[in-house]
Amino acid sequence: MNYRVDLVVPVYNERETFPALYDFISKNVKSDWRLFVVYDFPEDTTLEVAKPVSDKDPRIKLVLNSERGGLGATKTGFYAAQAEAIMFIMADNSEDMLKKIDEMVQRFYEEKADIVVASRYMRGATRRGGPFLKGVISRLASLSLHWLIGIPTHDATENTRIYRKSMLKEISIESQKTFEVSLEVIIKAHLLEKKIIEVPVIWIDRKNYRGESKFKTWQWLPYYLYWYLYGIKHYWVKKLRRTP
Repeated sequence: MNYRVDLVVPVYNERETFPALYDFISKNVKSDWRLFVVYDFPEDTTLEVAKPVSDKDPRIKLVLNSERGGLGATKTGFYAAQAEAIMFIMADNSEDMLKKIDEMVQRFYEEKADIVVASRYMRGATRRGGPFLKGVISRLASLSLHWLIGIPTHDATENTRIYRKSMLKEISIESQKTFEVSLEVIIKAHLLEKKIIEVPVIWIDRKNYRGESKFKTWQWLPYYLYWYLYGIKHYWVKKLRRTP
């Protein structure tokens, strides 16, 4: 069965990475897909290569971020997408991760999942490269949440994942920046007892693939820490309330 998925990719001057992204998706993804390219300003260099493609391929939708900034792009992409399966991907995802799109979409529909995570830390997965400290923090946070509060994924911070649109409507997003929204949503979904599954991926750091990473570990760490502690606190409060 050819399942439908709306792919959302926030971009920021991705002239170097977008052609490879589109080329791979158009040639390899068998699902019924559309690609929503969310940009912040008309001068974004991504448009230099994305607009000619969108003129030829109606599956490519160029969407101006009405709120500006990364988190605004996430929200804008969510509202623009119409499929029940909304998959957020990064413009710099390696081909090894993009190869998992069809498997993730299939499992989303057939297992009636609310979230499907591209996991870097489960059995069969691999994480290659990247800043050492960033990797340690990400792995420790994800695995400790898996064991402490039972989140059914070994990777709570990876942004490449599928969300059920109707589930996202139940969650009030409070994050103020960008990347930490992935941790907020998965924690809140878990507290709501939504179905979360994961698939193993080979993750390659952007500097080892193409382009330059825009993730700044120390800049984002306080925001991740807030949602990490939020998850632990609310999980155990909820659990204790249920205890006779």
